[in-house]
Amino acid sequence: MAKVEAVCISERKGMKKHPVELIELKRDYGIVGDAHAGNWHRQVSLLAKESVDTMRISGLTLLPGDFAENILTSGIVLKELPVGTRLSVGEAILEITQIGKECHTDCEIKRLTGKCVMPTEGVFARVLQGGIVRPDDPVTIQSNKKVNI
Repeated sequence: MAKVEAVCISERKGMKKHPVELIELKRDYGIVGDAHAGNWHRQVSLLAKESVDTMRISGLTLLPGDFAENILTSGIVLKELPVGTRLSVGEAILEITQIGKECHTDCEIKRLTGKCVMPTEGVFARVLQGGIVRPDDPVTIQSNKKVNI
């Protein structure tokens, strides 16, 4: 079963994301209290624990939020879901709007290992239905039909 491993926020842009007990998602806004929330297409970032595990092979100690992900999942291959896929995550419903994102020029992980998984394996979503999301909440695919955003 796919589930949420951790939920993370950063209160200010440029700050590292850190795990929290729960996040509140608001429709067409993102995560309440997260600096990257707003009315745009990358309201929430998701990354699979399995992707992070591939980086741990390099000998790095990685914690939730180290890739600036808001939601760390397990048991679902996020990078293979097409844009437009709708996911039920805890009480919320998200729609994938983008797969991957260019690393920041000062990405510490990329500097240390020569690669980073976020540009190819991280996904971004907008909030279609708000709600609370906590670690251990289920993650299910509602629809993977491509839709125009």
